[in-house]
Amino acid sequence: MTHEHRPVVALRRISKSFGGVRALHDVDLTIRRGEVHGLLGENGSGKSTLVKILSGFHVPDGGGELELNGRSVSLPLHPGQFRSLGMSFVHQDLGLVPSLSVLENFLVGNLTSQRSWRLSWARERRRTQETFKSFGLKLDPRAKVADLRPADRALLAIVRAVEEIRANTADDGSGYGLLVLDEPTVFLPASDRDELFAIVREIAATRASVLFVSHDLDEILEVTDRVTVLRDGKLRGTIDTAQASDEVLVEMIIGRRLQALSIERRQTEAGKAISITGLTGRYARDVSLTVHEGEVLGLTGLLGSGFEEIPYYVFGARSAAAGRLEVDGKIYDLHAMSPSRAVEAGVALIPADRQGDGSVGSLSLGDNVMVRVLHEYQSRVGLNRSRMRSDARKLLEQFDVRPPDPGLKYQSLSGGNQQKAMLAKWLQTNPSLLLLHEPTQGVDVGARQQIFQLTRRAAATGTAVVWVSTDHEQLAAVCDRVVVFGRGRVARELTGDQVTKEWIAEQCYRVAESHAGSHLDTGGGAS
Repeated sequence: MTHEHRPVVALRRISKSFGGVRALHDVDLTIRRGEVHGLLGENGSGKSTLVKILSGFHVPDGGGELELNGRSVSLPLHPGQFRSLGMSFVHQDLGLVPSLSVLENFLVGNLTSQRSWRLSWARERRRTQETFKSFGLKLDPRAKVADLRPADRALLAIVRAVEEIRANTADDGSGYGLLVLDEPTVFLPASDRDELFAIVREIAATRASVLFVSHDLDEILEVTDRVTVLRDGKLRGTIDTAQASDEVLVEMIIGRRLQALSIERRQTEAGKAISITGLTGRYARDVSLTVHEGEVLGLTGLLGSGFEEIPYYVFGARSAAAGRLEVDGKIYDLHAMSPSRAVEAGVALIPADRQGDGSVGSLSLGDNVMVRVLHEYQSRVGLNRSRMRSDARKLLEQFDVRPPDPGLKYQSLSGGNQQKAMLAKWLQTNPSLLLLHEPTQGVDVGARQQIFQLTRRAAATGTAVVWVSTDHEQLAAVCDRVVVFGRGRVARELTGDQVTKEWIAEQCYRVAESHAGSHLDTGGGAS
């Protein structure tokens, strides 16, 4: 792709402090016309602060400059001013109203500025369908957003933002818009990201520009033209993506080379066994699995193949149609399982949506991590809050949760620190079985490595771990065995030298292409 080198956006000498803490220090960011520009950095590096200054949400410290299409723009921007300047933002929450239709969400800008009776709904529906068609989207304008799959919701929000840019930029070459995508794929399965990337490339092909904020190195390397890296609020460099690599970007992000996690894969037969027998659910069909004390077992497959349901049925968060769990010689009916019974059985679950399903964001960090051991702090006069806070701080320090302040609200932490806090919450109870679903989703590269290490440390103390993920590289990095699902059943078991990113990926697609999952070669069974 050929790009004109005059910048669409140029931020210069941007600084921002919060209560004496410097979040940004003299940061420059230049985005060219028609490019997809990546913004990388660990949680707390200043990415979100920079984006919020660009949107007018934060006021920068004095001295910074903003230039749009060669014209100087005064800072700070007023809230909402970015629209008239040809910028649009799509954040993780997407800004959609689930109870409204696709068309109503798409026209929300018009609906707030016009009376609904002035709109020709039939005309707007045809126009919207034509817009979707131009982007290769097959969305029904009459459908409820609540009924859309996550990928289609993200694409709807992005196309709406692009149309917003077009409505607010000149068509004479003097103005080209900027679309800012702030972690747009964090809740998307890998299989849906290709659609989003295709839309991003189409947008850049129209000579609009895209700022793509992400934790994921593979995404940045795949979809961007250049990438800017922040670390500790400072600019660490901007490089052409074609000249970048995982190793180069990691060193820029964390300031050192990332040491490969070296694990000695355990033998399948080692340790006491926890068994799941005959588990049947919405997609899962008569699934039987065994995971051993001290083992990390990976579950994967294509979405809809049943593997992603397993942790929720085992923990009792969903009711299985049938199945049994055996832990320490005791048998539990999974149809009648509940989270409280699972906890009594020594089972712990960290779900993919750790904020919505695994914690209470509005409560303190201390309350979230100590909730499973509250009984230890009960006295005749109530909870011993002082001792609980002291122990919570020690636990947070042990798991390197930053900052280790029990009084902070859980929702104020970065994704990586939230996940480390959830591991602290459960691992202090020494569970027999730890279930992890997409445990590094929305986590930066440094915290991801810590989560790998904490997981292996838990296994080394005797906990059986089930790591459920579509990320084949991470499965290969942390698991002793990997089980691949197809059509709701166990279809492959990979051990030893088979546990590689390439081999896991190949088996997932081979299984999907097969016609009868129950007749597949299991490579020695799913022990």
